[in-house]
Amino acid sequence: MAIIERRDIGWIGAGLVGGSLVTLALLLGAKAVSGADHPPAALPAPHLVEEAAAAGIEHTYDGDFQFFVGGGVAVLDCDGDGRPDLYLAGGANPASLFRNESEVGGALKFAQVSDPATDLTGVTGAYPLDLGDDGNLDLVVLRVGENVLLRGLGQCRFERANEAWAFDGGRAWTVGFSAKWEAAASFPTLAFGNYLALDETGTPTGECEDNLLLRPDGAGGFSAATSLTPGWCTLSILFSDWDRSGQVDLRMANDRHYYRDGEEQLWRIAPGEAPRLYTHEEGWQRLQIWGMGIASYDVTGDGRPEVEIASQGDNKMQTLDEGATGPSYHDIAIRQGATAHRPFAGDNTLPSTAWHPEFQDVNNDGFIDLFISKGNVEAMEGFAARDPSNLLIGQPDGTFVEGARAAGFLSFGRGRGAALVDLNLDGLLDLVEINRREDVKVWRNTGSGTATSSVAMGNWVAVQLAQAGPNRDAIGAWVEVKVEGRISSRELTVGGGHASGQLGWIHFGLGEATSAEVRVRWPDGETGPWQRVAADTFAVVERGASELRVWDPAKTLPVAGEAP
Repeated sequence: MAIIERRDIGWIGAGLVGGSLVTLALLLGAKAVSGADHPPAALPAPHLVEEAAAAGIEHTYDGDFQFFVGGGVAVLDCDGDGRPDLYLAGGANPASLFRNESEVGGALKFAQVSDPATDLTGVTGAYPLDLGDDGNLDLVVLRVGENVLLRGLGQCRFERANEAWAFDGGRAWTVGFSAKWEAAASFPTLAFGNYLALDETGTPTGECEDNLLLRPDGAGGFSAATSLTPGWCTLSILFSDWDRSGQVDLRMANDRHYYRDGEEQLWRIAPGEAPRLYTHEEGWQRLQIWGMGIASYDVTGDGRPEVEIASQGDNKMQTLDEGATGPSYHDIAIRQGATAHRPFAGDNTLPSTAWHPEFQDVNNDGFIDLFISKGNVEAMEGFAARDPSNLLIGQPDGTFVEGARAAGFLSFGRGRGAALVDLNLDGLLDLVEINRREDVKVWRNTGSGTATSSVAMGNWVAVQLAQAGPNRDAIGAWVEVKVEGRISSRELTVGGGHASGQLGWIHFGLGEATSAEVRVRWPDGETGPWQRVAADTFAVVERGASELRVWDPAKTLPVAGEAP
């Protein structure tokens, strides 16, 4: 019997957006906290221990030119036991699904679930989503060739659903994905980001492919795709309510290596309207970078999400101009110490190549941290060959300080997609990182402890949302967490990152606080009440319920080796 029935409580979509209590000022040097004059001190980086092989995970993302990009991981609970499972892209190798059998607070343990439905080749990445509104998470699988929708059947089993849902998977080279629900639609709207165009033999032409938007047809499937033209070799896309207006639009990160006249893009995707690009006259500023991955989070504490874009050389952290009435952004990455433009170890005389950005609070101190996966495309001259991923630790003044070396997290693999997620439900976020032509790395977070003994750092809460379907996972909701007058705001999204997405527990660091208040702005704009939750708790916020529902994994998970 499944410990958590998704049809009863629902799950939330995190995508690549992590969370903590944000106490960052809009301008460096200003008070770095909302509602407090003396913010607490930041904690050091946690200790990370690599144990993929010991956990039973052996998997490699491999292949030639078409798989230089991609290499994602989807994180989902596919058997309803509360533990996050992993679906890993394989490129030329088959993709792999791993079921989580870790004990609470213990060493990580996974078992591979082999099935022709999931063991697909040509997979660049994947994102979990409840398409069928049946309480089982489905998978949107991105490929070089036909994209595939996999319907979740429970117990980590899936079946192909392209035909059942009238979904045309195309024959493109797809690396980006995002989804949202428009108004009261029974199905989500899906967006696919395509890279280089392929000819009839599957060979890249050197031209950029158009991106695609699929809207529900009202009959349990999807209408014919709408081309988002022009496409500029897109590597990441994200639906986001970027100005907190209630209008959710589509941000795209594009690779300038293959275009001459292109730029980064923001598409207006409004219900009942044809998609259109925001124009320079509306405030959109021309930006040409090697856009690899997108993450968004309210870093400055003003209630609106900043956008982190991974690139070659300096990464961008964009914030809306003060008083902006349109999408007019300026960059604050240098000011925040978040450019990560050269390796902190290895070939530090050459620029870096960044892929997957993700905001999370890895040490539970209440200050948001930023992970950025790094790795040379293959053997690209002019860019660092030994280029370790970054673990940037947030500080009280809003800056970031490199913490990967102190964490024991120093790897020179060619990193691609990744996920920060609490794999053993101990309140500490672990790290899964896909590396090109090298076994996947899984780093267990032991806090201030060691490989043999974890020690907690700071307090935390983990939250799920539940509402009546469709969109039972409340994709597009905003969650606010308040501690001692400080409020953090987080948008729940599916998409972004680099070919990697999550649905599951959403993590907030609390520092020394022993409780917090949680409030949800639901996707239709209705705002619920503040509800108090104790620290170190897994809590479910059910729409309309007067109290939070608390879940205790130590009491409800099956004994090791016992079927759930």
